[in-house]
Amino acid sequence: MAQDLPPGPIIIADWHLCAESKDFFNRILQKKKRRQFGLLESPMMAPHVAVETVQYKVFLSGKSGVGKTCLAARLAGLSTPSMHYETTGIETIVLYWPVKLRENGRVLFFRLQLWDCGENALRRFDHLLPSCKEQVDAVLFLFSFTDRTSFDDLPNQIARWSGPSDQLVKMVVGTKFDLFMHSDVTQREVRQFQETQGLPVLRTGGEVSDGLGDVAPFLNCLAERLWHQDCMAATLPSGPNTHYREGALI
Repeated sequence: MAQDLPPGPIIIADWHLCAESKDFFNRILQKKKRRQFGLLESPMMAPHVAVETVQYKVFLSGKSGVGKTCLAARLAGLSTPSMHYETTGIETIVLYWPVKLRENGRVLFFRLQLWDCGENALRRFDHLLPSCKEQVDAVLFLFSFTDRTSFDDLPNQIARWSGPSDQLVKMVVGTKFDLFMHSDVTQREVRQFQETQGLPVLRTGGEVSDGLGDVAPFLNCLAERLWHQDCMAATLPSGPNTHYREGALI
């Protein structure tokens, strides 16, 4: 089922390049590298700077070996594993990403908790999938351009997360896009998939630098869709937005 898309850009996509954003992005850096945040940690701003924090739970879905753990590490600015290993249970990573809204100039810190669970573990233990689904806000469906079966399995992955009251943000991510010489999936097939499923397909791959430019388009796209989903939900008679952290002024 196709998701409603925002009528236009909600956040300023290149804000991380602007001088005024430097103080905010410095709060997620440590010695010019991304800072690793624990579950109870958050960026600290100056007392006179009021910034709202919105938090979301994002689950990474896909067959074993498509790169879920690597993608989570990449988005959080952590070192990616040099060798593949099967995630034996649930692993979570917390990252913060500041954005500026185009309409009113508000600055928000997006707190994204990325959930990664091994496909074999999901099959073996029935309690893991309900835990992953609980209060989830977005699902990233991964496939590898070098693994045809992972692309063919996408409809099954999506069906697992679909329901009559489904209001999740859904995005598809193609990994190992840099290995185009060994690709088992054509760009034409990707375009056909987008038209059929009505979901965006992002592409990742290649070496990761220490800068923010590598992940900015991805995180901005995810943040925009999450915020748009909240704006749409606010128009429904379902109560106030629940994604603001307690003590949102940090």
